[in-house]
Amino acid sequence: MPVLPVRLRPLALAAALLPCLAVPATAATPAPVNSPYSAASCALPGKTGWTDEGHDTDRAQFQTATGTHRVLTLFVDFPDAPATDSTSAYAAQLAPAADWMAKASYGRSRLAITPLRRWVRMPADSTSYGFARGLTFEAHEKYVRDAVTAADPYVDFSRYDMVYVVPDKAATAISFSPTYLYDPATAGITADGTRLKWAVTFGQDMWHWGAKVADHETSHTFGLPDLYSFTGATHQYVGGWDVMGNIAGPAPQYLGWHSWKLGWIRDGQVACLSAPGSRTVGLTAVERPGGTKIAVLRTSDTTAYVAESRRAEHDDSSACSSGVLVYKVDSAVRTGEGPVRVVNAHPTATPPAGCAQLDMAAYQPGQSFTDPATGARIDVLAGGRAGNTVRISKG
Repeated sequence: MPVLPVRLRPLALAAALLPCLAVPATAATPAPVNSPYSAASCALPGKTGWTDEGHDTDRAQFQTATGTHRVLTLFVDFPDAPATDSTSAYAAQLAPAADWMAKASYGRSRLAITPLRRWVRMPADSTSYGFARGLTFEAHEKYVRDAVTAADPYVDFSRYDMVYVVPDKAATAISFSPTYLYDPATAGITADGTRLKWAVTFGQDMWHWGAKVADHETSHTFGLPDLYSFTGATHQYVGGWDVMGNIAGPAPQYLGWHSWKLGWIRDGQVACLSAPGSRTVGLTAVERPGGTKIAVLRTSDTTAYVAESRRAEHDDSSACSSGVLVYKVDSAVRTGEGPVRVVNAHPTATPPAGCAQLDMAAYQPGQSFTDPATGARIDVLAGGRAGNTVRISKG
């Protein structure tokens, strides 16, 4: 999760496993911009002034999600928690994040991670930095600044876009892994003539979550919100369907909506319906490149229902994470409060071993979702190894 600065600027004010069936693998033909079928008519505006599900991401605050991101990894220890081991195991723990990001983004986002293979001593005890769920932006920025200052003699920071800060295992006070997003209204952190805008400071939870915690936290620097819940049941909204929810969930991918927001899928891969009517769409599974990825039913200024085809790895038809996922997006809902909520097609079913109840939420051929309040309806017509065919309609 990102630690918010005191001053937040509104985005508007920012400087900116079924029987085989063939499913069309080609992207949807782009419709005129003013058409209810155009992707642009289904894009939602961000309304929270921070990380949200809107497409008008503030590029002064967040970095572009496409291209190569040059990441420097700093390994830090402390006077009260000196390192006694090599940095190699720490680097190896996070290294798979690069391959995972490349695959999940269809090769459009790459993490070029360069470890500074030495321990850098922090100037203060690990217990002094205030790592708790009440960690303030100012305390977090001090932690990042201390790490950058301590490492400055050994590296040229102008060569990198962002920094990972990794503590040694003895520093148990550095418990969790928040993201640092700079505040343009303050002096911030500068090294080698370069303003440090983005950083991830890992905690001991990196050893629980694995490398995907780096992908989750880095995605905050792209503008994505947290999809797990800050109150109540932690994974009540999306379960493991997106890495911004349950990092250790069984569906290893980003939601198609996120891939669109981040520029990893094109407008031509989005089937939109923003006015009364219906259309039938062949969806290629989100986990695979190419084809139409999402069918979107816009229901208000800030809301839409999305349908996408999901396939578990290795085409395992018994997996809980396969079928048509239906979810509601609301770009006016804040991070951690459910800006995306998966509609559970099987709310009373008993999940198989290794699956949570929400992980089996996907719809199967012959099933339908209807929202009487908006007239939105999604019918799953067919499915196969490549994806699904759905009909989206509005009354």
